[in-house]
Parts: sequence; structure tokens; C-alpha cells
Amino acid sequence: MKSLDDLITNQILDEIWFSFVQSSGPGGQNVNKVATACQMRWDVRATAALELEVKERLIKLAGNRMTDLGILVIEAKRFRSQEKNRADALLRLSTLIQKALVKPRVRKATRPSLSAKAGRVADKKKHGEIKRKRRINPDELE
Repeated sequence: MKSLDDLITNQILDEIWFSFVQSSGPGGQNVNKVATACQMRWDVRATAALELEVKERLIKLAGNRMTDLGILVIEAKRFRSQEKNRADALLRLSTLIQKALVKPRVRKATRPSLSAKAGRVADKKKHGEIKRKRRINPDELE
């Protein structure tokens, strides 16, 4: 597993912009005075730090955290300090990048084996036999 410094290079750090907003949760009156929640934005489509296929996987992984313009928005408001929330947002970004760097394996098409087919047919026959036994013969009713 790569470290945070390896994944988030200076180039990426230069492209990221942070804004701090008021956070909800405990904190009393102080919560209304300080802006500790971190909103991190990064234009994934415009970055030159990642290859095209990695960008596509990152956009897919980000899901609803991506805007229509291709900007990744990560909100961190777990902690009561700006520094910790900023570090948390960067850590979540590095985790996302790390997942996007992993190339998915290509699925190899296979067919069911002969024994698997025979087992499935046997199960169907057994099920059909159970249903057949439930039937009421009209001749027996009279």
C-alpha cells in the first residue's frame, strides 16, 4: 500500500483547492463561530497527474461525489479542527486514487461443466416431482 505522500504528489496538491465551512454537530456556541468542516475540490478531468484510464476509473469510483463538470468534491467534517479535517480529506482522496490505480481483472468467459449441468437437471426433476405429487387427480375426487 502506497503512502499518502506517494499518491498525492505536489502536482495534485497544486490542483486541489480547499474551502472551510461551518460544521454541524457538537460544540456548543463555538460551532457557530468557527469553520472547521473541509470541502476539498479537485478537477479530475483536467489533471495531468493521472493517466486517462485511471481518471475514468476514479470518476466511476467517486460516484455522486463527482460534479457534472468533472470536479471531485470530498467533504470532511469528522473532527473539530481544520487541520484534522483537511488531513482526513487528503487521506480519503489518496484511498480513492489507490483504488483507481488498481486495474480490474478481465473476466474470462467459462461454461458450466457437464456435472454442473447434470446436477441442475436433477434438481429440476426433483422439484418437478414434488410439484407433480401435489396435483389432485380429478378421477380420485369422485
